[in-house]
Amino acid sequence: MTSSPTPPPVPSGPPGDRGPLRRLRARGRGEAHRTASPLELFFDLCFVVAVAQAGIQLVHSVAEGHAGEGILDYAMVFFAVWWAWMNFSWFASAYDNDDVLYRVVTLVQIAGVLVLAAGVSRAFEEHDYLVVWLGYVIMRLALATQWLRAARAAEGPERTTALRYAGGVLLCQVGWLGLLLLPEDARPWWFLVMALLEMCVPLFAERRHPTSWHPRHIAERYGLFTIIVLGETIAAATIAAKSGIDENDALGELLPIASGGLLIIFAAWWIYFVVPIHGHLRSNRQAFLWGYGHYLVFASAAAIGAGLEVAVEQTVGKAHISTLAASAAVTLPTALYLLTVWALHSRHFKAGITQQLVLPTTALLVICCTFLGDWAVLAAGVVCALSVVAGETLAARPARAEVSSALAG
Repeated sequence: MTSSPTPPPVPSGPPGDRGPLRRLRARGRGEAHRTASPLELFFDLCFVVAVAQAGIQLVHSVAEGHAGEGILDYAMVFFAVWWAWMNFSWFASAYDNDDVLYRVVTLVQIAGVLVLAAGVSRAFEEHDYLVVWLGYVIMRLALATQWLRAARAAEGPERTTALRYAGGVLLCQVGWLGLLLLPEDARPWWFLVMALLEMCVPLFAERRHPTSWHPRHIAERYGLFTIIVLGETIAAATIAAKSGIDENDALGELLPIASGGLLIIFAAWWIYFVVPIHGHLRSNRQAFLWGYGHYLVFASAAAIGAGLEVAVEQTVGKAHISTLAASAAVTLPTALYLLTVWALHSRHFKAGITQQLVLPTTALLVICCTFLGDWAVLAAGVVCALSVVAGETLAARPARAEVSSALAG
């Protein structure tokens, strides 16, 4: 992936000032007031349906003592959802002209993720990926159509980039047939091969001519999806706690889990949005590494909600696993989230070793909370909250020092 400057493309102009069908031209990377559209927000809400289904099945697998198998299935299904969402988001950042055809093709992608969501339970329980594969194919064929539209309107290197994207997407769909045709034991390995090939498509397509994605728009899109995933996490945990209280009258036992879970999720939100990450997305190399890393951010954020549900079910006797296992279902994805956000976001904005160590140390302490029995989730929540306080305090010191120096001068 090169980071050479790209000639400014011809902007598509305000979406609503022309006819229902317009040429799908690239938008300018420096376009002012570039924000997420209502269609993109609706797209995100529909995609989180599939995220919720994957989380529900992960809860069932862990609660039944099949954590390893459940995590593998979760990783595979979540990749399909995340990759389709990510590809749409980057394409839209560069080419969204909001005409009728663009909206219709986006609707097809939404339909595809709903089909995928309908097949999640069969993928987990029976390892039958037919419906998931069909939903994924629908989404990816729609995206290839968009790239072909962009290629038709483009010239020179930009047209080559669009055609490479379309060809790469279509070729990968042939490879995904392996999930249906290969023996069950070989499918995880084939998934790994295909996932790597999928992630190589953007690297190959943009090798000579990067697309004109918009840094602020991309940062906003990822931030909004993070909020939606965290919101789904809160909703799932709340429903589980309500069920436990209604059916088992276990308010006292569930209160530490509910309080700790709320602290964890609020801290997760705070830590993610405390830095202006769009300023770091200056080249394709930086932006793609950041974008790919969000697979772990989104997957771990959703898994926190699943872990809270497992902790609730274990507390009321529905999950026949140990307290240690139930606690780990919360603390491990929380630690992974903290480490990933630090690696992608925070470390670029921290000055000095003390600030750099806040989140890694917090992740280690959260893992240690796993061994605190019934108080593990609450302890993890308190640790996350304290890390936010520590981070804000340390970040304020340089600012106070600068003010004092200015006053002295």
